[in-house]
Amino acid sequence: MEQNFIFFDKDSEYIKRIQNENYIYEKEHSIKRFGFVLTFGCQQNEADGEKIGGILRLLGYELTDSPDNADIIVVNTCAIRAHAEEKALSIIGQYKHLKAKNSNLIIVICGCMTAQESRRNDIKFKYPYVDIAIGTSSLHRLPELICKRRGIERRQILADEDYSIAENLPVVRESGFRAWVSIMYGCNNFCSYCIVPYVRGRERSRKKEEIIAEVHSLAKEGYKDITLLGQNVNSYGKDLYTDYAFADLLSDLASIDGDFILKFMTSHPKDASDKLIDVMSKNTKIARHFHLPLQSGSDKVLKEMNRHYDRERYISIVRKLREKMPDIAITSDIIVGFPGETDEDFEATLEMLEKVEFDMIYSFIYSPRNGTPAAKFDTQIAQEIKSERFDRLLKLQNEISRKKNQRHVGETLRVLIDGKSKNNDSVWCGRTEANKIVLFDPDGFSEKDIGTIKEMKIKRADTFALYIK
Repeated sequence: MEQNFIFFDKDSEYIKRIQNENYIYEKEHSIKRFGFVLTFGCQQNEADGEKIGGILRLLGYELTDSPDNADIIVVNTCAIRAHAEEKALSIIGQYKHLKAKNSNLIIVICGCMTAQESRRNDIKFKYPYVDIAIGTSSLHRLPELICKRRGIERRQILADEDYSIAENLPVVRESGFRAWVSIMYGCNNFCSYCIVPYVRGRERSRKKEEIIAEVHSLAKEGYKDITLLGQNVNSYGKDLYTDYAFADLLSDLASIDGDFILKFMTSHPKDASDKLIDVMSKNTKIARHFHLPLQSGSDKVLKEMNRHYDRERYISIVRKLREKMPDIAITSDIIVGFPGETDEDFEATLEMLEKVEFDMIYSFIYSPRNGTPAAKFDTQIAQEIKSERFDRLLKLQNEISRKKNQRHVGETLRVLIDGKSKNNDSVWCGRTEANKIVLFDPDGFSEKDIGTIKEMKIKRADTFALYIK
């Protein structure tokens, strides 16, 4: 597929018109118009949400954390699981009363959910107060669509996706020291349970020069934690280059001056190369952390999932990682209750957990997604069986995670300080280079320490965190 690259024009006529209208509004009312962005889903969606915020700010909106006083609301949706779609639709339903109070309010729905025809039809006919619905690759068109809707044109429910790569989009980053950098979009793998190729399109890589320039800028600005994003970062460059792969990009980025750590996600085991492992082992700027989704420990289930690797291949990658980097943290994704999964298949997954000893896993109960092959399988598993297996999986992994974390007691680790814990204001938190959570008493620290890297000696550990006291 030939790539289509777009350079976002920050001085377009659409942008100038909205900027001018918002400027006049501010002069007349002594207050800016407000924009609210709500994002569901994965890190790629979070990165998209930051670009949406950047576009709204460029247009003259002041970002707010409440939809109640917003003049424009953008809901950035996820479609990986049914629950995420249902939650988004429920919240969108609550915005009806806001539209009733403010007829000039513009409501935009974007992201993976709206890339599905069935959901676009739902929005079109069941949510008539939604003004704009676009898919995953049309964010660069927001100024145009907002401008038209603020004029006299009808609702914009877009079905077309050209899957272009838009560069130069403005970004409002949520953090001043952690940053997401998308290096590619879409997916070519077509795992039988996954909706992503249908809502984000085929793999499209950004040009290496654009990525290098972005990371160089972030390093210069003092960002400490930079995560490269892609549905399968190991496939980076296959659509653009014959002699430049993800390992080469990672090596080039690691050579950039600055005190920062490079992370990446997600890796597909079928494309995890020896060269990538070598590059990681030789560069101290690359985090000693590898997220390597397993999904199932059964070769039969992996084949039904269309994963293109088996247990032996997976274990060989883990062995190479630990031979080159004994201190590496390995995390994974596991799906429980895939159609046709027998007791023996599930036991094979538990066996893999014991054999690999993941530092942590993200575990999911299988959820059928309309439009994927697995949703049509006639071997769906009862919910009570899936739930029972899920509980057993978590119990085993929690024991493994606790044991893995205990090994860090007595070690001194570099920790990037986040500040207050989300769950307890009296406790501060940070993350190690291997992405492990560290909790500590804020005594002896101040606001100026947030976003800095400190060496901390680990005194104790449990399943989910390390502690310095």
